[in-house]
Amino acid sequence: MWISKTIFNHFKSRLNFTPNYAPLSLLSPRRFASTIAQNPSTFNSIHDANQQVIDFPGGTVKFIPEMRFISESSPQRIPCYRVLDDDGQPLANNFVQVSEEVAVRMYSNMVTLQIMDTIFYEAQRQGRISFYATTIGEEAINIASAAALTRDDVIFPQYREPGPLLWRGFTLQEIAHQCFSNKYDNGKGRQMPIHYGSNKHNYFTVASTVATQVPHAVGAAYSLKMDKKDACSITYFGDGGSSEGDFHAALNFAAVMEAPVIFLCRNNGWAISTPTSDQFRSDGVVVKGQAYGVRSIRVDGNDALAIYNAVQAAREMAISEERPVLIEANVSFLFVYSLFQALTYRVGHHSTSDDSTKYRPANEIEWWRLARDPVARFRKWIERNGWWNDMAESELRNSLRQQLLHSIQVAENIEKPPIEDIFNDVYDVPPSNLREQEQWVKDTIKKHPLDYPENISA
Repeated sequence: MWISKTIFNHFKSRLNFTPNYAPLSLLSPRRFASTIAQNPSTFNSIHDANQQVIDFPGGTVKFIPEMRFISESSPQRIPCYRVLDDDGQPLANNFVQVSEEVAVRMYSNMVTLQIMDTIFYEAQRQGRISFYATTIGEEAINIASAAALTRDDVIFPQYREPGPLLWRGFTLQEIAHQCFSNKYDNGKGRQMPIHYGSNKHNYFTVASTVATQVPHAVGAAYSLKMDKKDACSITYFGDGGSSEGDFHAALNFAAVMEAPVIFLCRNNGWAISTPTSDQFRSDGVVVKGQAYGVRSIRVDGNDALAIYNAVQAAREMAISEERPVLIEANVSFLFVYSLFQALTYRVGHHSTSDDSTKYRPANEIEWWRLARDPVARFRKWIERNGWWNDMAESELRNSLRQQLLHSIQVAENIEKPPIEDIFNDVYDVPPSNLREQEQWVKDTIKKHPLDYPENISA
């Protein structure tokens, strides 16, 4: 399916590439066609005996007399797409303009993530919840990508994407219910804090297992394609996820089945304490898309407008051309592609179980927090447009803080789900061994009530 001229020209004006990489004018929806291998003796001559081809599975291949190895790397690194510089100034005008309403909503949600992370992190340190993971430094990827999607698009998160849920209307009170595992938690208290999920918002439940959500997103995208839905799926993962077999299987699966899925890689430089230099020797994650036949781009993950434009373009490609796209967004460089790698930086610790100063300098973290803060950069842009000011900033932050503190107070005083919910929803008729375990748990709680929260009912 050839991309329409309107969309084609639209993308061409928005995403520019250096001459070493394919500009949009050279991108083609054509796939390599699979053919039946011919007998090697039946070569098709082109011009002379030294230039022959064979119809090999995957397409026609030319023969050459010279021995040439494919280089392990390109002389130049893949460039990184950005719209705003570090001071919030547009580099050009060839990007999709965002309305005042959308821009202010994006900024408000990014600030919400910041304050939410601060308060819930403190709550964990106070022993009020058992675990938490922040999105500090990755607010632009969370919110801008969500803003570029529609409610029909299906989200497969890792564990650092509460932003898309907030954007779609998941409330701060619902966030608190999940983190405190009370009876109003959608997961019935079975998951760790920050493992959100919402059927209503097309947001699959978070799983801690690294990269398992990536092939799931491909399957969902293929289902959307079969049902002829005007929608795609998107999956988020980190650079560590790209080191898992699930990532490679998913890219190949998506390319072969021509599934409308966006792979958004948050290359934030660290897989917990493992730096990218210990994970791969390639030019980041973005180059891995081409090997599987997946269109890819690198993007500045700290630039909300760049993420918004890249994800919106990737979505249109994925649906109109029935193809996967990889986007890379990460720390030392940023990419956007049909495999979308966004370059950003994880300013916070990996989780409350981690102390990142043990493996990276504290002054490096502080520099990224102050000099490359995606929220501050986007604020400068909306202020220059006359859409924001100090008074609005103060009112927003004070209001959010009060809302969050109230949500926490409410959530921690609500009783936990009933004990039987631990054992339900697997078997239609639970086997006897599960019933015995359920009774044993209830008896233990009654026997040792001081060892359990007061709001657990046996």
